[in-house]
Amino acid sequence: MNNISFEIKAKEKNARTGMITTKSGIVKTPAFMPVATLGDIKALPSWDMKKLDIQIFISNTYHLHIRPGEKLIKDLGGLHSFIGWDKPIATDSGGFQVYSLSTKIKIQEDGILFSSHVDGTPLRFTPEKVIDIEVSLGSDILMPLDECVGYPIGIGYAKEAMERTNRWAKRSLEYFKENNSPGLLFGILQGSTYTDLREAAASELSQLDFDGYALGGLVVGEATEQTREIIKSTTPLLPEKKPRYTMGLGKIEDILWAVGEGVDLFDCVIPTRNARTGGLYTWEGKINLKNSQFKDDPTPISEECKCPTCIHYSKAYLRHLFNTDELLAKYLATLHNIYFYIELMKEIRKKIEEGKFIMWREEILSKFKGGFND
Repeated sequence: MNNISFEIKAKEKNARTGMITTKSGIVKTPAFMPVATLGDIKALPSWDMKKLDIQIFISNTYHLHIRPGEKLIKDLGGLHSFIGWDKPIATDSGGFQVYSLSTKIKIQEDGILFSSHVDGTPLRFTPEKVIDIEVSLGSDILMPLDECVGYPIGIGYAKEAMERTNRWAKRSLEYFKENNSPGLLFGILQGSTYTDLREAAASELSQLDFDGYALGGLVVGEATEQTREIIKSTTPLLPEKKPRYTMGLGKIEDILWAVGEGVDLFDCVIPTRNARTGGLYTWEGKINLKNSQFKDDPTPISEECKCPTCIHYSKAYLRHLFNTDELLAKYLATLHNIYFYIELMKEIRKKIEEGKFIMWREEILSKFKGGFND
């Protein structure tokens, strides 16, 4: 659409590596996007984000619109300049807030009426307004306004929300093109856990010239088996030469599985949220640093890890910081978890390029036997 391409570099069955070229740089896929709702990965400054080799993160249009507002951010040079970041940024549309703030919204054909979660101020989001906000922010990958429904939900309303999302997607795309907007615009597929609705959405949106495609409305309470059924049945229906993004999917075992189905992008709060409560990821599995077994443990979180936290500190010291509620605990734990996720994605890309991903994935999942579970 904007002559900014996605190039597939290597394949092993359905798993693939590739490169998304954006106006702010290249994203090597499969890639994980840490969540930076308000323009920050909680507890991490931008210089650490660069040292950790984060390629891209995702911020939230709804939240940044409320505070500090896209006008202020634009006047200060855009989100990249505002936060001191020169690599790609993705922005969610605010559609997830239809689910997370369901008591504060009203769905209309023209858009969504929100009551601000901060002070109750009425807000009106239309497909066109969301594009305007994201362009003002300077987003590299824009997500159009969609209606993310919760689970469980009846097929009647799920169909209505899916069809409305598709109409909004068309309006977003037309407006995006008419204004020659910078960046990449992805289409979002809804349809809850109903395979036929998902397939219908994929069929309709695949006919439109989006730069990529996202599966939205997943990981909102449904069983893992249902999530996987939707990914498995829908992903093959999406254009092969466009990036595929499963929104909100972040458990390590789910990422490893979805990569094998041809998914290219992921985002989730799991690594950062768990870090702030002592949940740390290692190649040996997930541990809780608050456990008493670590009170006098002189070893790092992981002997294999080369992150600054593991190089400099022991489990005993980190447990002490958590138990005394020191701010440093959240910073050091977040640093480690993000480093682990970024290294995981690098290893995934390497194994696909070597043609060893499927075998390696089975070894990992067999070895840890659920040790990565959230």
